[in-house]
Amino acid sequence: MTEIQEAQDKGQLTRRTVLAAGGVAVTAVGVGGAFAAGASAQEEAAEDTCYTLTSELVEGPYYIDADKIRQDVTEDEEGIPLALTLKVIDADTCKPLRDAAVDIWHCNALGIYSGYEAMGSGGGGGGGPAPSGTPTQTPTGTPTGAPPSGGPGGGGGGHQEPTDDERYLRGTWRTDKHGHVTFRTVFPGWYQGRCVHIHVKVHVDGTWTGAGYEGGHTCHTGQLFFAEKAVLLTEDVEPYSTNTTTRTTLDDDTIYPGNGHAGGLLYLKYDKKHIARGVRGHLTLGVAPDGTNNGS
Repeated sequence: MTEIQEAQDKGQLTRRTVLAAGGVAVTAVGVGGAFAAGASAQEEAAEDTCYTLTSELVEGPYYIDADKIRQDVTEDEEGIPLALTLKVIDADTCKPLRDAAVDIWHCNALGIYSGYEAMGSGGGGGGGPAPSGTPTQTPTGTPTGAPPSGGPGGGGGGHQEPTDDERYLRGTWRTDKHGHVTFRTVFPGWYQGRCVHIHVKVHVDGTWTGAGYEGGHTCHTGQLFFAEKAVLLTEDVEPYSTNTTTRTTLDDDTIYPGNGHAGGLLYLKYDKKHIARGVRGHLTLGVAPDGTNNGS
């Protein structure tokens, strides 16, 4: 197995209400053994280290607030299984933040974002709130906060209203007492103007109920990035191999701050000869719980 690193954007937090309706169970496609193995002792030691603030980055035009309350965001999307574990800590005290709501959202292997399929490849990226426990469903809510500006595709630009009801590769979940939250998804693809990335938001000071998450504010808006070494391996795996869009490299991306893990670069583990079997990624997010970072 090989460990790689990658980077991410900034984020913000706004007041929201998340209500979960019903109970839909979603099963990831081909998760295999990628989610079975635990983090190594070295990884755990790294996560317990005190961190500086993680870079705040633009939200992008395709965030969808109060969407899916779930850990498995795969739905029926094809791609390399990705187990993503994030640890959220107070960058000042280095103590884990329990019960924070974490949103992730990203494009599929062909560079398309759910909710914005009419935009085609390079639609953008959005996210949602995050619960834990057993709730899984679609809450309701209205995105708030100042719209971000600058950047192509899922990087910047004013907020765009969804064009459809699809919500794959989007979800929200709750951090545990150690500040950890894990999502099951697929390795993102790419679209014109952006390197491979995942959007993320962290919300705090809200209230978890049996229906979901209510209130609070966004203390972090960022993006998570993937090292070129790993991305290059995905290009030979279907359906990534059918993505004909010219890919922007990590070094050429206009959003990635270039500061390694503090900027969102993920630690990755996978079999370099068989990356299609699955990838595990993790990163510690150092945030300012009292701050508001909306990604503008």
